Amino acid sequence: MNRTHRIFQMMQLLRRLPAPVTAADLVNETGMSLRTIYRDIEALRGLGAVIDGEAGFGYTLIEDAALPTLAFTDDELEALVLGLREVSVIGDPALARAAQSALGKLKARLPARQTHRLQHAVLDARRFTRPPEPGIDVKVLRAATWDEATILFGYEDAKGQPSKREVDPLSIVYLEGAHMLMAWCHLRDDFRVFRLDRMKDLSRTGASFRPRRVPMLRDYVARLRAEAEQRAKDRQRLP
Repeated sequence: MNRTHRIFQMMQLLRRLPAPVTAADLVNETGMSLRTIYRDIEALRGLGAVIDGEAGFGYTLIEDAALPTLAFTDDELEALVLGLREVSVIGDPALARAAQSALGKLKARLPARQTHRLQHAVLDARRFTRPPEPGIDVKVLRAATWDEATILFGYEDAKGQPSKREVDPLSIVYLEGAHMLMAWCHLRDDFRVFRLDRMKDLSRTGASFRPRRVPMLRDYVARLRAEAEQRAKDRQRLP
């Protein structure tokens, strides 16, 4: 890891971890030596970051020179905090960490009054049971979806029946307590939804379906909406 990347990582940790962040915390997170930690803290101060604390007491990021001043209304701030906390609870591991990091960045640049509102927001998102752990690396799946790359994976349905699926990934949604992949399934020649915790051995096939992801997703969502509306009408007709 070069020095620039190391310094950037240090700043990210100071934004994300609960203050005060001890040198031992930073050692555990980075695997670097105490000497390197102390040297990088001083380097960050030299770059303009205001970092309170010292060795033995922990460090608190007071002002982050790398981020511009942020201005949000109180309602905007509540919305941001609620959304990020929701992602930290239901997101896949990489997104959950990213949400915590984003909250740390917000805290570093907000005025004192709004920092208090961020830390003690009225709105919150809680789940007492987390979603099932994905069976694949969701970052790889997200990248393939963005790239409109056809993927192959093993899948086990609700009855425990295994199969191999080649699909065009369209979107990842949180639905009914689990993460789902909305996709065009080549085996079924139709749209399908797959639970991420039942997927394994994900890989790209090398084929691309660009630039059809957005229109395909639009068609799938329209079909789901029409089916939901029809079910609602059918329920209304019941005696």
